[in-house]
Amino acid sequence: MFTGLVEEVGTVGGRQDTGGTGVLRIDATTVTEELRVGDSVAVAGVCLTVTGHDARGFTADVVPETLARTTLGRLASGTRVNLERAVQAGGRLGGHIVQGHVDGVATVAARAPGARWDDVDLDLPGPLARYVAEKGSVAVEGVSLTVALVDGARFGVSLIPSTLAATTLDSLAVGDPVNVEVDVVAKYVERLVTA
Repeated sequence: MFTGLVEEVGTVGGRQDTGGTGVLRIDATTVTEELRVGDSVAVAGVCLTVTGHDARGFTADVVPETLARTTLGRLASGTRVNLERAVQAGGRLGGHIVQGHVDGVATVAARAPGARWDDVDLDLPGPLARYVAEKGSVAVEGVSLTVALVDGARFGVSLIPSTLAATTLDSLAVGDPVNVEVDVVAKYVERLVTA
């Protein structure tokens, strides 16, 4: 489980593709502290299992399902990615409950710079829109955000200065694809109500 509070922006060091799967190398320093093989790290919002590490980064296997549902298959060497280690039991949950199980890829529809923040609108795949509520939570590229507005399959968020400074969301442009994880609580409520 994650909180959606990014610890570090790392860089894709490389990717090896083999028969539909891949091994992703992420260059990072902060998240490698106390990292062990088998630990979970959210990479651009995607929960990956560490298969190897050193002081300069780590590797993780990426299966076909992950490549199909996320933006990880499009990452090139040198791409910046948000990183977060799994929350420790008893740790603070400062964002919201984020599983690192990306529900789909949204597209940046609009971006408007503000005096100290940026407003960003995103278009979701239709079936996911029902899980996004105004003032609810959503994870975009692994970053916990509050939904500012909802209009059909489009939702908007405001990016405050600290988010712009500490994540990759500062470089989002219209047309960019982004990993989105909707609120897991909404999915469970729907499941219970329709059962």
